[in-house]
This record gives sequence, C-alpha cells and structure tokens, in this order.
Amino acid sequence: MLLSASQAQNPPPQTINITGTENLLAYGTGQIIANIAMALVFGVVLSVVYRQTHKGLSYSQGFTQTILLVSVIVAIVMMVISGSIARAFALVGALSIIRFRTVVKDTRDTAFVFAALALGMAGGTENYKLGVIGCGFLVVIMLVLHSTNFGALYKSEFILRFTFDQSKDSDTYLTRIQEHAKRFHLLNVEPSGDGSSLRLTYDITLEKEKTAEQLTNALGSTDGASEVVLIVAKNDIDY
Repeated sequence: MLLSASQAQNPPPQTINITGTENLLAYGTGQIIANIAMALVFGVVLSVVYRQTHKGLSYSQGFTQTILLVSVIVAIVMMVISGSIARAFALVGALSIIRFRTVVKDTRDTAFVFAALALGMAGGTENYKLGVIGCGFLVVIMLVLHSTNFGALYKSEFILRFTFDQSKDSDTYLTRIQEHAKRFHLLNVEPSGDGSSLRLTYDITLEKEKTAEQLTNALGSTDGASEVVLIVAKNDIDY
C-alpha cells in the first residue's frame, strides 16, 4: 500500500493504552515484604500505646487489633495503587460499597485510626524515614498526654455510693472518707421515701497507700452506714 507524501510526513497518531496493563506491580518481592513488615511494626507500636494509654470502660480488644490490621492493609493498598490514577479510582469505587456501622465511642480512637492510615501509607510507599520519625513523635505525644492527664479537669478514680441513717452523726462517715481519700466531692444526695436515710454519692480519689478494700471495710463498719458500693470511674462513668 502506497502512502501519499502528506501521509508519510504526518503519520496518524497512535492510540496509547492508559490503563497500564504492563508493570501491574511495581514492587519486587523483597520490597513488598519490607513494606508490609514496616507497616506491621507501626501497627504493633500504635496498638501497644493505645492499650497502655486507654482510659475509661469502653476498651475493645477488637479495636486494638483493628489498628494493627489497618496499618498493614493500607500499606498493601498503597502498593496496589503504586502511582496509577486508574487503579486509585477503581479502588475508591470498590471501597465505596463497604458500609461501616460501628460507632466510635471515643474521639481519641479516631485519632489512632488516622495514625494507622498515615503510617500504613508511609510503609506502603517506602517512606520509612518519615514513618519512623512520625511514629516516634506520635508515641511520645500520646504517652505525655496519658502521663500528664492533659485536658482533664480532675482525675476521678472511684465513685462511692452508700446509704446513711440520718439519725446518726454524719461526722463519723466523713472522718472515714477523709482518712482514706486525698480528695472527695459530693455528687448526689437522694433521701429515702420515709426521710430516715440518705443515699449519698461521692467522687473519691484515694491516697496512694490506701486501697479500695480498706475504704469499703472502714465505711461498712461505720455506725449508720450501709450498702457501701465503690465503682471504678476513670473519668468515663455516668452517675
């Protein structure tokens, strides 16, 4: 087939395959293992720090394991994308069908999820230096916030509830509380129907050398006090 002079000088444009069928995985076996291992290390560190610094009554083993898994999964996702816009959009479309119904009870838990995402991305894209430095800063910040109890108005360790006979002297139970508590605040007073007794609720912070058993035994032996209940508060109990 003969081509005209104009066709020879200006050949027709060739079609470019933008889907990227070649180089489906830009990482070698060693790189894949190294990226996943680094993301796993980040996930383990975050999980341990979360467990050690958790406060309240809503601790979940499943959430701790989720932090670890998210770091590894995101690292794998980043390697799957590996700079391909087409694969990134395909992944967004695939993930859009997943619906998460679990309610995060503590906003601090969300921060750990985002940390796992960020460190997983760092591991999956071979940004080890950024990941290590970022993980180090996050761990230090989390431990400092935990040790200083940053942001808390006060640290409540226990909620004390007991019934007291109004015909008795209230100084007796107050003396017992003062002997064992470093700080205490009256939270609620509920009189009985016949007015003979009071249901009292206190916020208690024990002295370091005192125990919960010692306080309950002391109040239990106090004249007029009964139904003594001591509940672990940890800042997250409703009373």
